[in-house]
Amino acid sequence: FGLHALLMVTITLSPATATARSENDATGEDVYPPLWDLAPERLMDFLVKDNKIVINAWNYQERLGMYKSLLNSSAKYFTTFGSRNVGNILWGLPLQHGWQFYTGRLADPSGMTSCGYEDGDLLCISVKSWWACMNYYLAVIPFLGAVEAGLFGQLPYEIEIVPPEERRDDFCYSVADCRSRIPKLMDEWKAYFKVNESKTTSPETFSFNLDDALHFMWTAHVASIAHALPKFRDSLKYLSHPEANFGEDWANGVDFIAATHFCTDLQTTNNFQTFLPQRMLVESDALPSISDFSPQQNRVLLSLRVLHKSNQLTG
Repeated sequence: FGLHALLMVTITLSPATATARSENDATGEDVYPPLWDLAPERLMDFLVKDNKIVINAWNYQERLGMYKSLLNSSAKYFTTFGSRNVGNILWGLPLQHGWQFYTGRLADPSGMTSCGYEDGDLLCISVKSWWACMNYYLAVIPFLGAVEAGLFGQLPYEIEIVPPEERRDDFCYSVADCRSRIPKLMDEWKAYFKVNESKTTSPETFSFNLDDALHFMWTAHVASIAHALPKFRDSLKYLSHPEANFGEDWANGVDFIAATHFCTDLQTTNNFQTFLPQRMLVESDALPSISDFSPQQNRVLLSLRVLHKSNQLTG
């Protein structure tokens, strides 16, 4: 039963089922995360204060800037996979973050503040948001892992992440802090950036293996989710029952997507994200017949639900 659901997901998410795009189409403005052009492009574009590069990861534009600097600094590894860095497999991370932003999943789900809302502070990322807290471990930790791996070269300043107003102990804020608190997770992301570097240190013996890179990237990705999931389970209480289910189903489903070494380049990720719900789920949403969702979106949500339940039943 679980295998059947996995096959449904794999078939549905296959790029072949989406509208084919040329490389020119894949670099159109609409395929980038919202506000991509306004995000910081390099580390020195962030605030420098007291000999530290200070990044507010609870601001959408600045968290997006961490991704943008990762994409820019790792572009050299993916030159043979398309122009304009479209073949970079790190695109999955900022595109997911952008999807969370425009679907309202980074806003305060408790409604107690205006954080993340159009009539309040739109760029604010709420620490009460389950999606935002989970994403921290797929944004800040890869970023600091890359810093530690030397992706950005020798930096003139240390990097410091601004802590949120609540739940400060649930996050780490610098390379040294994260290294001391979550060494294994830092090692996973450091390994991803190191394997890229090791394949390209000598131009005359260039042998970059995309499947190797996908293996290390997905291993780190799954490890980030596994670490964060129990930590933020209590935040699901702020969500509707269908949305909370979807969040957990999605976290579970990533394990299976990872096992296929799903390629998270720009075009494939954009094709894939058309199958995800383009708004938050509400109490009245009942699978598989949510009226304003496409048949494919309904099918993906149902497949993820069945896969998660099968996993729970079989242990």
